[in-house]
Amino acid sequence: MKIAAGQINSIIADFKGNREKIVEYSEKGVSRGADLIVFPELALCGYPPMDLLDYNTFVEENTLSLRWLQRHLPQNIAVVVGHVSLNIGGIGKKLYNSVSVILNGTIIFSQNKTLLPTYDVFDESRYFESSTERGIFELHGQQIGIAICEDLWWEAARETETVYTVDPVKDLLDLGAQVVIVPSASPYHKSKIKKRLSLCQKTVRKGASSVLYLNSVGANDSLIFDGNSIVVNKDGELIHKSPAFEEDFFTIDLQLEHKKIELTVNKYEEIEKALVLGLRDYVHKCGFKKVHLGSSGGVDSALVAYLAVKALGAENVKTFAMPSRYSSDGSLSDAKKLADNLGVEYEIIAIEDLFGSFLNALEPHFKDREMDVAEENIQARIRGTLMMAYSNKWGSLVLTTGNKSELATGYCTLYGDMAGGIAVIGDLLKTEVFELCSYINRDNEIIPDNILTKPPSAELRPDQKDEDSLPPYDVLDGILVEYLMNHRTADEIEALGYEPETVERIVGLVGRVEYKRGQAPPVLRISEKAFGAGRRMPVARKMYEV
Repeated sequence: MKIAAGQINSIIADFKGNREKIVEYSEKGVSRGADLIVFPELALCGYPPMDLLDYNTFVEENTLSLRWLQRHLPQNIAVVVGHVSLNIGGIGKKLYNSVSVILNGTIIFSQNKTLLPTYDVFDESRYFESSTERGIFELHGQQIGIAICEDLWWEAARETETVYTVDPVKDLLDLGAQVVIVPSASPYHKSKIKKRLSLCQKTVRKGASSVLYLNSVGANDSLIFDGNSIVVNKDGELIHKSPAFEEDFFTIDLQLEHKKIELTVNKYEEIEKALVLGLRDYVHKCGFKKVHLGSSGGVDSALVAYLAVKALGAENVKTFAMPSRYSSDGSLSDAKKLADNLGVEYEIIAIEDLFGSFLNALEPHFKDREMDVAEENIQARIRGTLMMAYSNKWGSLVLTTGNKSELATGYCTLYGDMAGGIAVIGDLLKTEVFELCSYINRDNEIIPDNILTKPPSAELRPDQKDEDSLPPYDVLDGILVEYLMNHRTADEIEALGYEPETVERIVGLVGRVEYKRGQAPPVLRISEKAFGAGRRMPVARKMYEV
């Protein structure tokens, strides 16, 4: 039996576009002699649809599109498609997360999802009822079971302290499934494909003759789906891997011998491609064509500008230098050189006169107090206002340039450099920013070397350096990894050898600036714990330093 797979980029609520793409790929499957073709989880409506599921019209359009597929899919190929279905039993939530197999206009088999992830970025039990039944179907003499995404992750879920009482894969194998198909919408984080491969190999060891894991690709809001679909044979060997971060179509005959593939992952190649895809899809799916950003001559804005060009093309990216009295000539020349290297339009809007006007207006109210962070932030807010004004006038999306280290500690200005539509590198620690830039420059100097070698500075006061306010970034990021990612307490972090005063200050900062992050734009997620939907902390609370 030859199986095809469509690793497609569905757009949430674009039922017409999604169903037409499913037909297009199914016809391609017929032309390649496939007996069956698989599409990702909720491919018909897009994942995650979130509260759109509360609207009856959304669910009805999903059902009508499923019926449309029954009439328009090609004959003589079984099509495995993910969709939403109604729970007509009258008990529990009104919907199921479902997969149906359509053959010659008839739905010959359906499977509802059993395990509903409700942790990190997932909230499926808010909308769906869990299936109480697992089944298999036969096609061309093969017994096939379907495990929808999390249904394969029974063991791995225990690492998140989620305990499931049912192992859907075991049930499928008990029923005699030889091939396990996994339609999935598994969001990306660094090296996640290694975990998926391990789970598929464990499924083979449990008794499956082969596993096809078909993952979504594309980005929806902060979530990036990497594709990276894989097939594992009866010996637990990887025999197919689809490209990462792009659509793909492939066919495979599981009865034939295939050469084993060695899985290799380049961390920074993967991160770059993830951020490029995340930015491109966010811009296009939100209806924008062009983007712009403030270019300070620093490493963060340089990286964001580079990623924007990779995602959208230089003709759709514009950078602005907005110098004040504290901006160095070197920063301006670095920003100009970066723009020249990238081939993007570059303009200067000096903010000194505006800054002076603000100072004059506030002078009676500040009552001769020394200049401090209030005046520093005025500069950032002037720049944010200018960037948003340009967005309003030209319909271009503002990209923010803050990194994860800054978002964590509040080293960013609300309504200033945090003003924009998407936080492109908000899930990259500062040390990772430098490492990714070094990777980008591996063959030639795209990001000017001076940007990478000079001490980081916000340039909001004379001779300012980031390390005047923060620990060295290697120390800061080490603490943040332990606190945010590994959930260690301050005492536990101190026991690792970090200076207690530094740990307590950083942990305290993270807690005190929750209100800032609550007003930040979406952050493209590339780690297991990004700021946003995956980290939900109360803003109004006692500053309990866990």
